[in-house]
Amino acid sequence: MSILKCIYDTGSAFAKACLPVAGFFNKKIKLGSQGRDNSWHILDSKIKHTVPKIWVHVASLGEYEQIVPVLEKLNRKKYQVVLTFFSPSGYENKRDTKLADIVCYLPIDAVSCVNKFISLVDPSLAIMVKYEFWPNYLNTLNEKHVPTILVSGIFRKNMSFHKWYGSWMKSSLEAFDHFFLQNESSLQELAALGFENASVSGDTRFDRASQLIEHDNSIPLLKEFIDGHPCLVVGSSWPADIEIMKSWLEENNISKRCKVIIAPHEVGGGKPDQLIDSLNYSPLKWTSIQGGEMHDLKNTSTLIIDTIGLLTKAYSYADVAYVGGGMGTSGLHNILEAATYGVPVVIGKNYEKYPEAGKLEDLGGLFSVKNSAKFTDIANKLFEDDFLRDKTGMICGHWINSNTGATDQVLEYLKTIDEEFIIF
Repeated sequence: MSILKCIYDTGSAFAKACLPVAGFFNKKIKLGSQGRDNSWHILDSKIKHTVPKIWVHVASLGEYEQIVPVLEKLNRKKYQVVLTFFSPSGYENKRDTKLADIVCYLPIDAVSCVNKFISLVDPSLAIMVKYEFWPNYLNTLNEKHVPTILVSGIFRKNMSFHKWYGSWMKSSLEAFDHFFLQNESSLQELAALGFENASVSGDTRFDRASQLIEHDNSIPLLKEFIDGHPCLVVGSSWPADIEIMKSWLEENNISKRCKVIIAPHEVGGGKPDQLIDSLNYSPLKWTSIQGGEMHDLKNTSTLIIDTIGLLTKAYSYADVAYVGGGMGTSGLHNILEAATYGVPVVIGKNYEKYPEAGKLEDLGGLFSVKNSAKFTDIANKLFEDDFLRDKTGMICGHWINSNTGATDQVLEYLKTIDEEFIIF
């Protein structure tokens, strides 16, 4: 065992011991710590030891959305599907999903936790999403010869596998029977690490996004609020996103030219009220109008969606969409959910780790803004120029439709391992 591996194992064990203490100072850490402790109870109470299991692991909500098209096809009649999350934002939102039999947090990648988890679940198949590379879990899967695949994987030059401190983890990638990758650059980076059992399948999120337009997305209250006006939908916003559009929002509130729907990334802990307090006017909250309170929807410019589960439907009412996360360091949210409706997409300045955003920008369907002046300029152009808005939106819709099919490649591969893994 290498010294670096020993350091990692010691650090993982130390993190496991310290997380409950750290939870006193951070709400998300507390949620994750308590959730991981509860995972053992969930597994003990729900695991059927006479039924084979498929283990699916995702980091957070975005990765969950990537694997949904695959989850929908897994054979739940023969297998129990165990879905694990690393992040509280993923687990707390999808703990009740009907696409898995058991949903819980993934215990820390400490040797004792890994051995206990793998022993309890005893998976017949393991599916990891994007870049979930926990070395102890992967090494154990490899030792037990569990078929393992990576879906919608991404590899970059700056990943730890290329660093002196993380090169020891490269051997854990031997657990994967096949890597389904999003792009050619990932294929090249993986080849540089010595792995050829890979293919460029694309991103399963395109399949997920393309399904959204087929759903019933009608929300009568939103239609009443919009009342025929052009509409900007701001999805998964953070304070840094709102800051660059404040002057435009306040001017629009005076002119009443457009309707604006804002869905903050965080709706708990008074976050929607903090958003409202940051503006120099008074938007409405969804829970207020949904609760039957009387409001003048016609003369209100801005509606705050202070609940979860409505954003993807709200995008269907957009003429222009702003997708949040890119102005700060939290990470850009899913642009595909907006683009699938054939509307222009606007994002913040930080999107280097999101190749899909760069691609759509190159095609002319997406605009990146770095400050308030740029946002105001782009927003005004898109709402004033119908031809530009329609053309940009068409690019987005076509881009989604032309990049579907990744899910089918994954399912075809699973059939070669065991046809009973999936339903037809």
